[in-house]
Amino acid sequence: MTPQEKTQGRPENPVEHLIEQGLFASRWILAPIYIGLSLSLLLILFKFGQEAWEMAKHIVSISVENTILGILGLIDLSLMANLLLMIVFGGYQNFVSKLELDGHEDTPDWIGHVGFGDLKLKLMASIVAISAIELLKYFLTIEQVSNRTMTWGIAIHITFVVSAVLLAAMDYVMSRVRNDAAQ
Repeated sequence: MTPQEKTQGRPENPVEHLIEQGLFASRWILAPIYIGLSLSLLLILFKFGQEAWEMAKHIVSISVENTILGILGLIDLSLMANLLLMIVFGGYQNFVSKLELDGHEDTPDWIGHVGFGDLKLKLMASIVAISAIELLKYFLTIEQVSNRTMTWGIAIHITFVVSAVLLAAMDYVMSRVRNDAAQ
């Protein structure tokens, strides 16, 4: 390999170089997926508005429990929208291209600092929160929920919690291994 090729980091073989460039460019196949996910925020917004409107129309006649259930439904949609936004920003940033926002004043602090491990943990935390809200809805309407549904809801929630804890533990161990290797 010539010194110039070493400096540029290019392989000696032009076919290999072409393959590597093609593989690297294939990351842009993900961009339309992230655009589609961004547009799906509009669907969540529509459902949020629809749920809020239905609740507002009947606020005088519905019970406190149904009001709480309605609000929990809105919180659920909000958490789903936040989750979706984290996936879009984090996924695009980690797998497609860096977001160049030129220091826009409204840029959230976490954009640009969310690695794949952070994204996994945020994803799991959101899933656990959504699962907890669904479980809370079951408890608020316990007389209308079958024992089987309640048991499955609890089992699924515990599974999500255990998965999140294990994922966090794995990330912690991996960061310790990386830190020890760097020293």
